[in-house]
Amino acid sequence: MTDDQTVGRWLSDSARAFAHRVAIDDRGVTTTYAELDRRVDRLVRRLARAGYRPGDRIVTITGNSADHVVLFFACARLGIGMSPLSWRAAPRELAYELGVVDPQLVVVEEEYGVLADAAVALLDRAPTQIRFDALDHDLPPRDHPSEAADQRPPRNDDPLLIMFTSGSTGAPKAAILTHSTCFWTNLAFSRAVPVSRDDVVLSLLPQHHVGSWNVQTLLAWWVGAKVVIERGFDPRRVLELIRTRGITMMMGVPTHYRALADYRGFADADISSLCTAVVGGAPATGAMLQTWLDRGVRLTQGYGLTEAGPNVLCLLPEEAAAHVGTAGRPYHHLDVRLVDHDTGEVLDGPARGELQIKGPGLFVGYFGDEAATREAFTDDGWLRTGDLVERDADGYHTIIDRMDGLYISGGINVAPAEVEKALLEHPGVERVLVVGVPDDKWGQVGLARVVRREGSTVDAAELLRHCRSYLARYKVPAQIVFVSDLPEGSLEKVRRRAVLEESAG
Repeated sequence: MTDDQTVGRWLSDSARAFAHRVAIDDRGVTTTYAELDRRVDRLVRRLARAGYRPGDRIVTITGNSADHVVLFFACARLGIGMSPLSWRAAPRELAYELGVVDPQLVVVEEEYGVLADAAVALLDRAPTQIRFDALDHDLPPRDHPSEAADQRPPRNDDPLLIMFTSGSTGAPKAAILTHSTCFWTNLAFSRAVPVSRDDVVLSLLPQHHVGSWNVQTLLAWWVGAKVVIERGFDPRRVLELIRTRGITMMMGVPTHYRALADYRGFADADISSLCTAVVGGAPATGAMLQTWLDRGVRLTQGYGLTEAGPNVLCLLPEEAAAHVGTAGRPYHHLDVRLVDHDTGEVLDGPARGELQIKGPGLFVGYFGDEAATREAFTDDGWLRTGDLVERDADGYHTIIDRMDGLYISGGINVAPAEVEKALLEHPGVERVLVVGVPDDKWGQVGLARVVRREGSTVDAAELLRHCRSYLARYKVPAQIVFVSDLPEGSLEKVRRRAVLEESAG
């Protein structure tokens, strides 16, 4: 295996081996590997002439597009870290993230120009900002060129992606994923979910999320496969793409798979080409697995976090029936352990504790936050995930909840995710979020906010009866409130803090 793990090399190798194969299908506009390689080379030269150098940072605010992929690979070849920010964010959130990354250049899709301008206006020092179409022309010179590093080839330890965490434990932090990080996480993913040059991968996840790069798509470009880029999510269009483009692989969150299964044309849709479907971001229910199995598609389940690039645990389809509800076992090249949160003792065998992980595919730190980086790792180099996890005798892991999401009712710890899982088993429940709220008698009790499925008339009394059949009495929520929607963080991770603040208010 070569010592060069830089991701820009992947495209060069694929362009040489698969020059005339299609690398990208972006809304019907196709780009071959040779064409992609040439576009990237031209942009590399323009960036270099403008003074951009290894160690610089470029922020992007854009929807999914081939242009974004070109910029990504150009940054990779120059040793520049790219930080894709969410176009869903509010201006103040974007301003905060821009302040953290302190980029030398911000590249914005025209559609999000007003949003970007509003965010930049909140900064004390405005970075250079251009639109994506400007990348085809001479670029504005880098600010303070004397501060730029000397030009050199990219290195394995250069930042490749700077991805913001969901902020579930505070302000979002900028996780640095290096070329080496992404090399190892893609190598590990390939051992569990192989991608071949004959695959056609549907890229649905937003490109400001690490899963949009490191789950299937980068691996696809490594091996010479085709990636179909989709900007949004519409069940009818996705099913049509599967049929017309011959999609063989896709990755989504449970919301995607539920929406597809609920679409009126799902039962008759031709999805015969789809061989591999990966679900992550939240657990898949047994009912969801069965619905897709009935259509001949076996779901591969994954658990991860931004700091792991994101792959940590994987439950393969052939294991799902015997281990439904678990997140599976670790990917290759990754060590995991469970630790008692109170004593720090490493737990053997079947156990419940904080999941800690170690391996070459982990992030190297939070950009500009050495204190948070030190806090994230143990003294012996293990990353604290902050997730409460249960391991069974066969080594399969079940995600119970965030350690900081637990509440204590009558002196007993309650994991909201366990209660949420029980409620989601009811056919009338679409989404749910449970938090602990103060109670004079028990200290804290559970409050469940529930979004009904369309057409459902389920009431609180019925759901409480349902919970009692699934949960110990102390875990049954004291109150159920029906709402039309829930606040969301990254992907499926609804933000408990927002609900707690609303409940307190």
